[in-house]
Amino acid sequence: MTIQTGVSEVILESMLTCPDCGHQATDVMPTDACQYFYDCPGCGVVLKPLQGDCCVYCSYGTVPCPPIQQDAACCS
Repeated sequence: MTIQTGVSEVILESMLTCPDCGHQATDVMPTDACQYFYDCPGCGVVLKPLQGDCCVYCSYGTVPCPPIQQDAACCS
């Protein structure tokens, strides 16, 4: 899933990988809010962004969050 914004295309789907159990799940990222927490469906651990990252998608996803893709500040 993608959206067109101006001249760039933003990818909205990202596959999150749990660092504890390796479970992978593809989710649609929100465009209007940051996702600071994510409950792993595999082991139940609550994922939080790594230091220096703005959200769980930037830390554990295959695609960074929409604001970062657009070179914008995340969740400002």
